[in-house]
Amino acid sequence: MPGVELKHFSVGPMDNNVYILVDPATQDSVLFDAPTDAARILGALEGTTVRAILMTHGDQDHWQALREVKEATGAPIGVHPCDAPSLPIPPDFELHDGEDLTFGGVRLRALHTPGHTPGSMSFVTGDILIAGDTLFPGGPGNTQRPIGDFNEIIQSIRDKLFALPDNTRVYPGHGTATTIGAERPQLQGWIERGW
Repeated sequence: MPGVELKHFSVGPMDNNVYILVDPATQDSVLFDAPTDAARILGALEGTTVRAILMTHGDQDHWQALREVKEATGAPIGVHPCDAPSLPIPPDFELHDGEDLTFGGVRLRALHTPGHTPGSMSFVTGDILIAGDTLFPGGPGNTQRPIGDFNEIIQSIRDKLFALPDNTRVYPGHGTATTIGAERPQLQGWIERGW
């Protein structure tokens, strides 16, 4: 997307993706999750002003470097209130469905996409969707756990994510990217097999 740069790399034993959006005009940035390897994350943020750390959800594999990154950058942490108790340190602000967030000249839309966790969030700007553990190539995130809800994640994907254009690039919390157009035709199959 013109006007925004996406940095991406994976860290840790669970192949967690780290995403950083940067406004090249101002060098303002936003970090999504802080899974592990704080030094690598901070190196990627170097030269930018981190305006926020936005949490896609509160699972431990997404926040192990959060305290160290927060201390080094001073950036405020945002999370949906349902997942706030799962973080190792208190967040600075709450994220809510449909909320617009800005950094530099970039506008992000926050989408509440529960199902993997009650407070799961996705974020969209232009044709970039940071999907956390809500949507992956070939299916929704894991709901076979006490805090997961399969029907809820299907509703989140159908109503929120599949409302986006086909060319929207989906950047999941683990693994490779996909597009809304590639995943949309598979929805009924996911429903029928229950995952």
